[in-house]
Amino acid sequence: MTLLIVLVTILISFAAFNNPTLKSKLIFNAYLVAQRKQWYRMFSYGFIHADWIHLAFNMLALYSFGNIVASYYTYYFGFTEGNLFFIFLYMSCLFLATVADLLKHKTNHWYNALGASGAVSGVLFASILIDPWISITIFPIPLPVPGLIFGPLFLIFSQYMAKKGGDNIGHNAHFYGAVSGVVLSILIRPVLFTEFIEKIQNH
Repeated sequence: MTLLIVLVTILISFAAFNNPTLKSKLIFNAYLVAQRKQWYRMFSYGFIHADWIHLAFNMLALYSFGNIVASYYTYYFGFTEGNLFFIFLYMSCLFLATVADLLKHKTNHWYNALGASGAVSGVLFASILIDPWISITIFPIPLPVPGLIFGPLFLIFSQYMAKKGGDNIGHNAHFYGAVSGVVLSILIRPVLFTEFIEKIQNH
């Protein structure tokens, strides 16, 4: 299922690279969502990207960490139900990652966002919940960082940069996508939180 989402995202992103009209129809625009009720944009924006580097970074992260989450779900819930839960997690994180920006920019004609980063953050944090000691590489630091350490640092950095602004990156989406990934994962399988604590204590 992870590979399917990756392939669909690559195909749609590639089409939008060469079709500005398609890109404008799919991009998240807070004004169009709030004022013209184009709610589909809170999902469609995650399937288009600014450029190949943006796309490649997100899809590599999604494939790496998405397989961990999807495998966990299918192990406990079975193939069909597990994959449905994974799709639910991913699409929900896409939606929830933009809620804060929607409320903040709902009267701003010019506020746009695109890319799967919010949903990928949700999947990444779901994988940390599954394995708190998972190794995560932070560019440009060459050494991997345990997920248990990476998670809090990522949230603090995202909130700091969201308040600072000025770099044209959706840090709010990263933050709320990540939080959504944790909350939704626990709702899907509540014992996951207990397992998370036990894995920390028993390491």
